Amino acid sequence: MKNSINSYLAQYRQNLLEDVIPFWTTHSLDREKGGYFTCLDQKGKVYDTDKFVWLQGRQVWTFSMLYNRVEPREEWLEVAKHGADFLEKYGRAEDGSWYFSLTQTGKPLVQPYNIFSDCFATMAFGQLSKATQNQYYADIAKRTFDQILSRRNNPKGKWSKAVAETRPLKNFALPMILCNLSLEIEELLDSELVNQTIQACIREVMEVFYEPNSGLILENVTPDGKFSDSFEGRLLNPGHAIEAMWFIMDLGVRQNDVTLIEKAVKITLDTLEYSWDKEFGGIYYFLDLKGAPPQQLEWNQKLWWVHVETLIALLKGYLHTQNPACWEWFERVHAYTWKHFPDASHGEWFGYLDRRGDILLPLKGGKWKGCYHVPRALYVCWKTLEEINAKQMG
Repeated sequence: MKNSINSYLAQYRQNLLEDVIPFWTTHSLDREKGGYFTCLDQKGKVYDTDKFVWLQGRQVWTFSMLYNRVEPREEWLEVAKHGADFLEKYGRAEDGSWYFSLTQTGKPLVQPYNIFSDCFATMAFGQLSKATQNQYYADIAKRTFDQILSRRNNPKGKWSKAVAETRPLKNFALPMILCNLSLEIEELLDSELVNQTIQACIREVMEVFYEPNSGLILENVTPDGKFSDSFEGRLLNPGHAIEAMWFIMDLGVRQNDVTLIEKAVKITLDTLEYSWDKEFGGIYYFLDLKGAPPQQLEWNQKLWWVHVETLIALLKGYLHTQNPACWEWFERVHAYTWKHFPDASHGEWFGYLDRRGDILLPLKGGKWKGCYHVPRALYVCWKTLEEINAKQMG
C-alpha cells in the first residue's frame, strides 16, 4: 500500500497548491471594491457580483490556514487580509450578527438570519488572528462565538418562518459545526467553556441526533431529542453526517476516547452503505429515513462537498482504527470523486452533478460553493495520508 499512499498524497498536495488555490487567487479577488467574488463560471469569469458573507469568511479562513499550516507565504496572508478587511467593514449588523449577503460594494442584501455566517466569521478571524498575532481579529472571533452560543437554541430568531409551537424541531447543523469551531478557536476561549461546549456537542451529535435502529444521523429532531415522523424529521443529509464524524474523530483523539472514534467510524460506514448510489455511483444528497420520496427535488444530485468530506472521514477512520473497510471505501469514493469533479481544462472543481455523474452546472463558485470544502479537503487528506504513511513506517 505504501506506493499508493505516496501517489495519493502527491495527488492531493499538487492539486491543492498548483491548481485549486491558484484558481482563486487569479479570479476571485475584487481589487476595486474589496472582498471576493465567488460567482465564477467554469473559466473563472465573474457572472454575479453579490458577496455571500459565509463564503467570504470561508475564504479568509482558507488562506489564513494555509499561511499557518503549510507555509507563511506573504501572498496568502494578503489574500486573507483582503477579505477580512471587507468583512470587518461591511459584514455585521448593528447588534454584531453577520449578514447573509451583501452587494459588491458591501450594502446588506439579506438580513442576518443565518447563524452560519457568524460561524464562518468566527473561523475566519480566529485563524487570521493566529497568522497576524493581531488581538483585534481575536476579539472579533471571540465576540462572535459568544453570540453564537447565545443564539444556539433559537438560531434564526425573529427571521424564522416556522410557527414554532406547532412542530418545534432542532437542526443537526449547528451542534455539528460547533464541534469543529470550538477546536478552531480553542486558544481564544476559556478552557472550561471549550470543554462544556465539546461535551454538549458530542452528546447532541452522537446521541440526540443518532437514530440507533438504523445507525444513521437525523437532520432534525424534536427539542427533547425525539423522532418526528415528518418530512423534516425523516430527512437524512449523508454529507452532513459524515463530515460531522471526522469532527468527532478529532475530538476523540483530543480526549483519547477510542470508543468515540470507533462509533464515529461505524456511523461513517453505515451512512455510506445507505447513501451510495448502487447503480451510478456517488453519494446521494438527501434521503428519507423510511425510504419515502424526499421533498428536496435535488435529492439525487451528487455534490462536491459531500464527496470530499467523505474522503476526509474515511482517511481519518483508517488512520485511527486501521479498519480495512475505511480504506476500501476511500479508494472507491476517491475514484468516483476524481473522475467526475476536477476540471482538467480550466482548474478547480465542478460542484454539481446529476445522478448519472454528468455536470449539471459548469460553475466553479456561486451562492453555496466557494473557496473552502475543496481546498480544506485536499489539505486534510494530504496531511492525513502523511500520518498514515508515518504510522506504517513505524
